[in-house]
Amino acid sequence: MIIHEPAVYRTERPVTWCPGCGDVRVLEALCQALSRSGVDPADTVLVTGSGCASLIGFFVNSYAIHGPYGRTLPIAMGVKLANPSLTVIAAGGDGDAYAAGAGHLIHLARKNPNVTWLIMDNGCYGLTKGQPSPTAGHGVAGAASDAPPSLNPVALLIAAGATFVAQGSSDDPELLIRLMQEAIRHRGLSVINILSPCAVFDRQPSARPHEAPEPVHIDPAHPTHDRMAALQLASHGDGKPRMGLFYREERAALDGGSAGRAEQDGYDDLISLERILNGIKP
Repeated sequence: MIIHEPAVYRTERPVTWCPGCGDVRVLEALCQALSRSGVDPADTVLVTGSGCASLIGFFVNSYAIHGPYGRTLPIAMGVKLANPSLTVIAAGGDGDAYAAGAGHLIHLARKNPNVTWLIMDNGCYGLTKGQPSPTAGHGVAGAASDAPPSLNPVALLIAAGATFVAQGSSDDPELLIRLMQEAIRHRGLSVINILSPCAVFDRQPSARPHEAPEPVHIDPAHPTHDRMAALQLASHGDGKPRMGLFYREERAALDGGSAGRAEQDGYDDLISLERILNGIKP
């Protein structure tokens, strides 16, 4: 394993996020995690959708796909199935993941593709002037007084069947780096919900330090293999965000593994494509 310096994973393009945006620190944590994991940039694909958070694909030195809104995860799964040897990371915002992409979330969690998904959650649509997203809570600026309860992303991910579910914060880079390393190593769908406040539209309490509830680090003794215990932890009622690993399950991953490779043994890509086309001819 060749260890590259974090700078190797960073393009020369200057970031275009607003000053103070939490996504800047997420980018720095990702470059550190890739470095510590020994991931080769040439064997890495970063798939993003649309929105502020999806700009991260322009700043990481890897192959990248900037896809349509809400379609990040199925594109990432397709990349992994096409070439199981790649490290595939999907990245985007809470709107991309839990609004337009919610239908993909629940079904791909069941299928368990070997993909890491980084969701930068700020409770608003920052690119379109800060409308509340599904994770925006009661009483946030701009939210209607009769707004429905906010979606609980961690509980949703656990219930849907994701085999690695964690939560981190852009304000705690060392924990975030460790979670990213574990997520990249995990075989199956690994998801980190990352609290990454918007510095402009100020939707989440975490964007206002004097109002933000103190985060609670998950006890190392928490049974991460116990789905019900993880759901209970994710459904706490004290308003304090839990940080760390909620749930991990060892389950067969959908990644085009040995069976898919055996099918292509002895054929190059063009011959494989010819066989596929011949198979669907009338």
